[in-house]
Amino acid sequence: MGGGGFCMEPENPALDDYILGLARSPMPKVCLLPTASGDGEAQIRQFHATFGARACEPRHIALFRLGIHPVPLRETLLAQDVIYAGGGSMLGLLAVWRALGLDAILRECWEAGVVLAGLSAGAMCWFEWGISTSLGAPAPAPGLGLLPGSLSVHCDGEPQRLPVYREAVRAGTVPPGWAADDGVGLLFRGRELADVVSSRPRARALRVEPGADAPVAARRLTVRERFGDPADIAEYRRMRLGRT
Repeated sequence: MGGGGFCMEPENPALDDYILGLARSPMPKVCLLPTASGDGEAQIRQFHATFGARACEPRHIALFRLGIHPVPLRETLLAQDVIYAGGGSMLGLLAVWRALGLDAILRECWEAGVVLAGLSAGAMCWFEWGISTSLGAPAPAPGLGLLPGSLSVHCDGEPQRLPVYREAVRAGTVPPGWAADDGVGLLFRGRELADVVSSRPRARALRVEPGADAPVAARRLTVRERFGDPADIAEYRRMRLGRT
């Protein structure tokens, strides 16, 4: 996602419900990695407020606090249906992930069919390159390379990124790719673009090639009914607690 979701538009659940609908389970396990925000409490609280009201099992892993709350990373992440990377610093995110071996673990999750999602830094990280503002001014930054090409985010909200991205593609510094407004999501199956969706009117995506941009049509999402009825969710959780 170029931007949006629970962090940026908590009153509009269209993108987050779309992500849940991609999971293989009717009661998906959804894990937030808030690393890019430094495991910011506001992001974690909003995640649980949003996904706690849906038919899923939300949790988060605070990598900066593993010494206090240790988690078996590989086993836990491979058991998820959706891994959701939050926004913040792309450089900081990748530095911590690589130091803890999550780059290899997340590739294993992706190959096992876990849905990998995210917004802003948490979206660009899956590509070969992104346009990061981690050091202030927008600049190219390498990602994990699960997806070929590049991604730039917040095209409408942070318009200073797009000229830097276009020039980097023109100069061959980064490979061609996509630019996405806030509220736009790109769905890849394997390494192929399969769907482009939007939670907002007039939000757009672009295919950025050397010397030219091409608009990519985005399908407008409607706000679905709640992903599961709150009463059903409460009953499900009582049953789980009783079994535990």
